[in-house]
Amino acid sequence: MREGPEPPADEAELVRRVDALRGATLGDVAKSVGLSFDADGVHTKGKGGEVLERALGATGGSAKVHDFPALAIELKTIPVNARGHPHESTYVCTLPMEDADRAEWETSWVRSKLARVLWVPLVSPHDALHAARRIGRAQLWSPTPEQDAVLRTDFEDALGAIALGHVEALTAHTGRWLQVRPKARDGAARTVSWTPDGERIPTVPRGFYLRASFTAAILADPRALP
Repeated sequence: MREGPEPPADEAELVRRVDALRGATLGDVAKSVGLSFDADGVHTKGKGGEVLERALGATGGSAKVHDFPALAIELKTIPVNARGHPHESTYVCTLPMEDADRAEWETSWVRSKLARVLWVPLVSPHDALHAARRIGRAQLWSPTPEQDAVLRTDFEDALGAIALGHVEALTAHTGRWLQVRPKARDGAARTVSWTPDGERIPTVPRGFYLRASFTAAILADPRALP
C-alpha cells in the first residue's frame, strides 16, 4: 500500500509540501513514507528521487510521463555541496537514436521534461551517506526563451551528428549545457545507429544530461546564462 500524500492539486500545493521538508534528512523523510535505505551507498543511487516522489505525491514512476502528470512537472533531486554546487551532471532522458533524423526540438521528450522542473537540492559532502543528505531550498523552474535557444542548439547539434552517422564523435564535451553521455548499466548494452555511409552499427545507448555548471547557475538564478 502506498504511504504518503495524494498528488498535489496545483503548483502552490506542491511548493508548500517541498518547503515543509526543507532541512530534513532523506533518512527521516524515507521513514515517514515507509521507505528505507540500504546500508551500502552504492545501492542507494536514485533512492533520493524515490523518497521525494513518495513524499510529494508524484505518480509518474518510470512511465514516459511527467513525475506529476496532472501538473506537467518533472521532479529532479540534485546532490550539491554546502555552497550549492552540484556534484555531477543531471540525467534528463534517453537520446532517441533511431529517430535522430526526424526528431525536432519543439516536440522532443527532452524539451517536454525540461519545460517545468521542480529542483530539489540534496545538501551533503560528496561521500556522505544518502540517508544523511539534507533537503535544501527547492525551486520551480522553466527555461527562459534565451535558455531554451541554447538548449535547442545543443539538441540539434547532437541529433544532427547522429543523423549524419557521427555518433561515435559525440563526447561529454559536446554541447554548451545539454551534453550526451552513455546511458547503460554496463558496456554490454547496445542500441543501433549508423555510419556516414548509412550502415547500421551497434553502439552504446546514450542519454541527455545537464551540465553541473548549468544547474549550479540556475539554482542560484533561474534566468542565468552561464
